[in-house]
Amino acid sequence: MKKLQRALSVFVMMLTACLTLPSMAQAAETTKSIGDNLSLLYCIPFAGILLCIAICPLVAGEWWEKRKPIVVAFWSLAFLIPFAIAAGMGTAWEELLEAIIGDYLTFIVLLFGLFCVAGNVSLEGDLVGKPKLNVLLLIISTLLSSWIGTTGASMLMIRPMIRANKWRRRKVQVMVFFIFLVSNIGGCLTPVGDPPLLMGFMRGVPFTWSLRLFPVLVFNMVILLTVFYFIDRRAYRRDIALGMRPDISKPTTTFKVNGLHNIIFMIMIVAGVVLSGVLPGMKAFQNADGSVISIPIFRSVRLAVPTLIEIVIILVAAFLSFKTTKSDVRTKNHFTWGAIEEVAVLFIGIFITMQPALMILKSKGAELGLTKPLEMFWATGALSSFLDNTPTYLVFLTTAGTLGATSGIATTVGTVAFKMLMAISCGAVFMGANTYIGNAPNFMVKSISDENGIKMPSFFGYMLCSLKFLIPVFIIDTLVFFL
Repeated sequence: MKKLQRALSVFVMMLTACLTLPSMAQAAETTKSIGDNLSLLYCIPFAGILLCIAICPLVAGEWWEKRKPIVVAFWSLAFLIPFAIAAGMGTAWEELLEAIIGDYLTFIVLLFGLFCVAGNVSLEGDLVGKPKLNVLLLIISTLLSSWIGTTGASMLMIRPMIRANKWRRRKVQVMVFFIFLVSNIGGCLTPVGDPPLLMGFMRGVPFTWSLRLFPVLVFNMVILLTVFYFIDRRAYRRDIALGMRPDISKPTTTFKVNGLHNIIFMIMIVAGVVLSGVLPGMKAFQNADGSVISIPIFRSVRLAVPTLIEIVIILVAAFLSFKTTKSDVRTKNHFTWGAIEEVAVLFIGIFITMQPALMILKSKGAELGLTKPLEMFWATGALSSFLDNTPTYLVFLTTAGTLGATSGIATTVGTVAFKMLMAISCGAVFMGANTYIGNAPNFMVKSISDENGIKMPSFFGYMLCSLKFLIPVFIIDTLVFFL
C-alpha cells in the first residue's frame, strides 16, 4: 500500500510539473471539438497499457507486480504530456479531471463498496462442486446480477463458487463462464445491472424496459450453460479418475450464511446507484435552467450533487459493514485488499489513456454510417470490449436517436427504434465479457481466483476463450434477434 501511495504521489507531482511548463501553458487552446482534430496517435498509450497488462505478467511477472503503478503513470503521462502541448494546459487538466471525477471516481467507489460488503458475507456449507451444482450456482448468480449489479453478484458469489470447487484440479472453466454470465450477460434486465443501462434510464429509457431483454438473456444462458455443463462434466470425471474427492465434514449437506445483515448494506449501495439516476430528474436537484445542481471543479468539470450523494451512501455502507461484521467472517473468506488495489491502479490508467479514443468516438460516431441493429450490436460490443461501455453506449444511443425513427422508445436524445435500442443495450452489456478489461468485475474475479490458487488464463488466453465460446453465441444472437 505504501509503494502504491508513493507511486501515485510521484505521478501527481510529475503531472503537475509537466502541465505548468511555460511552453505548454502558452499553447493555444481550441474551442472546437477536440475529437475532430485528434490524431489516432494519441491512442498509442491506451494500446501500450493494454499490451503491458496482457504481456508483462507472462514475461516479467515479478517485475510487473512491483512496478505496476510506475507503468500506469508512464503511459498516463505519455498521453497527457503531448496532449497538453497540443491542446494547452487548461484543456489537458479539464480532460484529466473529467476522466477522474466524471468517470473513475464513481466507478472505483462503487467497486470498493461492493467489494467490502460482499467480503463480509460468508456462505458456508458442504457444497460439492459437481457439474449440476455449478450450473445451479451460475443460474442463481446470473439472475442475481440484474438486481444487485454485475459487480455485486460477482463479489457475493465468487467465493462460494471457489469454495465449492476447491477440491478439484480442473476448475478454470468454472471461473471463465462465471465471468461470461455473472459478471456481464446477467446484468441486462435492469438499469441496476450494468452502468450503460443506468445511463439509458437517465436519458429517458423506462426503468422496466430492459426486462424485455429477458428472452435474449435466457437464450444466451441456455446455450452457454449447456456448453459449460459438458465441459465441466468432462473435467469433473477426469478429476474423479485421479482419485480426487471432496472433503465433506458431515454426512448431510449443511448451509450457513455468516454476515447476513450485510444484505442491508448491499441494498443501500443499490439504492444509491438508483438514486443517482432518479434524483437528476427531480426539480429539487435542478437549477432554474433545468441543469443538475453540481459542484464546480474546473471549467466544465462538475461533480453532480446526486453523484455525491451516491458516493456518500456507498462509503457509509462499506464503513458500517466493516464495523458490524466480525473479522473472522473475512478470514473465512480469505479476504485481502490485493484485488481492489490492483483494479484501482490499473483502471485509473485505463480511464485516462482511453480518453482520446472516446473523444474521437464521440466526435466521429455519427459518421460511421451505422443504421441497422446488427451493425449497432457489433459496433457497440466491439468497442465495449476494450473501452468503458457506458460512454460507448451513450455515443451509439445518441447516434440512433438521430436516425429519425417514427416509433420506438422516446428518449432525451430522440426516438430510438425498439430493435435498435435492444441491439445497443445487448452489445454494451454482453460483449464486456470479451476481455478482462471489458468490465471491472472481470478483473476482480480473475484477481480473487488467482489469490485462491486458481491459475486463470492470461489476457490473450482469456480472449481466446471468448472467441471460442462467446463470439459464436453472439453470431447466433445476431441471426435470431437483430436481423
